[in-house]
Amino acid sequence: MITFHDIKQNEAIKTYIKKADDTLAALGYTEHSMAHVSKVASVAKYILQTLNYPEGDIELAQIAGYMHDIGNIVNREDHAQSGAVMAFRILDQLGATAEENATIISAIGNHDEGTAFPVNPIAAALILGDKTDVRRSRVRNRDLATFDIHDRVNYAVEESHVSISSDNTVFQLSLTIDTVMSSVMDYFEIFMGRMLLCKKASNRLNMNFELVINNQKVL
Repeated sequence: MITFHDIKQNEAIKTYIKKADDTLAALGYTEHSMAHVSKVASVAKYILQTLNYPEGDIELAQIAGYMHDIGNIVNREDHAQSGAVMAFRILDQLGATAEENATIISAIGNHDEGTAFPVNPIAAALILGDKTDVRRSRVRNRDLATFDIHDRVNYAVEESHVSISSDNTVFQLSLTIDTVMSSVMDYFEIFMGRMLLCKKASNRLNMNFELVINNQKVL
């Protein structure tokens, strides 16, 4: 079986992740670097481990999380689909089985909110890891005077934490937001689509989704 360790040690994949982030930096997007993909892989692992999925599924979820944004090196538009095609070729060359490859690329190809759907548990875990990565350090622009709404909303997040309830029925995203920097309504304007996708992904894993902002449940 192909392992997450194998993928992390692969220099070509590291290059694709870095160059994809460079492309997004040039376009003015928030950080999608190694920090982001590593966090997505970590959260995906946490979710499936907590829900007692097999180790093989946990490995595949981490791989999908780590590789999910490489398609941005081609173009931001349809990056999930181009990333899935790239991942197929890479994984095939690395000796992944057809079953492993199919599972990973279907998750990658279904993670962008424009076309996403939690088609399997790996895709659901990837979606939750990706869409809940909201944090100040993702904002590249350091000139507050030129912030757009995306910069303000991300920069306003002082703390971000995900958790699963003790009975495994609720997945919760808890945020501490500086409401002087950005209102809660601004957050919903930007991220409502992502939060609804998180709800679908949580439901695919037999959980409900909760969003808590400044200690108040808002979704």
